[in-house]
Amino acid sequence: MARARPLVIGHRGAPGYRPEHTRSSYELALAMGVDAVEPDVVFTKDAVAVVRHENEISGTTDVADRPEFADRRTTKPVDGVPQTGWFTEDFTWAELSTLRCRERLPHLRPGSAAFDDTEPPLRLRDLLDLVATASRHQGRDIGIVLEIKHPTFFVARGFDVAALVAAELRDAGWAEGAHPLFVESFELTVLRQLRARGIPATYVYLVEADGAPFDLVAADGEAATPYRDQVSAAGLARLAPEVDGISVDKAMLLSASPRGAELVAEAHAAGLAVFTWTCRPENAFLSPVFRRGEDDAAFGDYRAEWAVLRDAGIDGVFVDHADLGVASFG
Repeated sequence: MARARPLVIGHRGAPGYRPEHTRSSYELALAMGVDAVEPDVVFTKDAVAVVRHENEISGTTDVADRPEFADRRTTKPVDGVPQTGWFTEDFTWAELSTLRCRERLPHLRPGSAAFDDTEPPLRLRDLLDLVATASRHQGRDIGIVLEIKHPTFFVARGFDVAALVAAELRDAGWAEGAHPLFVESFELTVLRQLRARGIPATYVYLVEADGAPFDLVAADGEAATPYRDQVSAAGLARLAPEVDGISVDKAMLLSASPRGAELVAEAHAAGLAVFTWTCRPENAFLSPVFRRGEDDAAFGDYRAEWAVLRDAGIDGVFVDHADLGVASFG
């Protein structure tokens, strides 16, 4: 399943330059020539699929400054971890659409933060239509890599996550194979459910460097199989009948251990594509050997780090700076 070059995916659009998940962020990534863009999908109180990094939105919108929503602030466990803030599932879409988006990392990306408070959130449908239109106008197939966030959390609150995503894709014309569609999640259960609903897509299992997937934690507790065991040689063989690829933390591929060097080859041998996340040029996100100077916001030797990933034979890569990603991996 190895590609001649990696699929370059605009991670939440082009958040190196615009607040993530905004229309302008996606439009910029598409104009810069990415092969696909990646939305994170969560849900509103009235079951509208919206594009946000997390269901807790105080760090990416102006909700904390909106007195009319002050009483919505609450604490709840998300994937077993208590979080305090404002959550998409406590807002209707009509309410959520009045908010304005903000840069999540203003201390590292002041240029992006200059566009704060200028754009509302997007629904998944808005992005599906935007990418379909861009494909027609640019005369090329542009894909969407749709990440379903916290499915077990939402299911426990009465949302039929797979059914909602499937309906949205069908209504938007993305369920007939006419557009390159990838669906990914850190939980295998929802990928199985969506595939069972007949949605044609490349299904990709997201893998953390540590911990275990919450669907297994919710079902098995401390007996849940860790992510690292799931991408052992034996684990990859078990995953192969269920998904088309894995998407791993880049730290797992940059590791000096033999396992890091072997992972891509072993996944390919099992018939699985390998994506990696997330390539960012700032020192704060680079492996120590590739950092330059003491300023976390300054660009380090990102080209050298990304060359290691490219040379490992990856099939797809998530980037925050779409132009740099296309230049390095395209």
